[in-house]
Amino acid sequence: MNQINQTLSRRDAEKRIPVVRVEIDAQLASLHEALLKKDMKTIELCKERLEELRREMILLEI
Repeated sequence: MNQINQTLSRRDAEKRIPVVRVEIDAQLASLHEALLKKDMKTIELCKERLEELRREMILLEI
């Protein structure tokens, strides 16, 4: 039973990784725009979201 759960979890992770990469790309684009505009609020929000996505990606790749 444990192996089944691990297999299903692994498949979910494999599907989630490309989605997270797209989200990271979008956040980096938003961060770039915010930096150009010197929009500190958006900069901080983007950095926080990127940190969350980074943590998720690390967990998915383990």
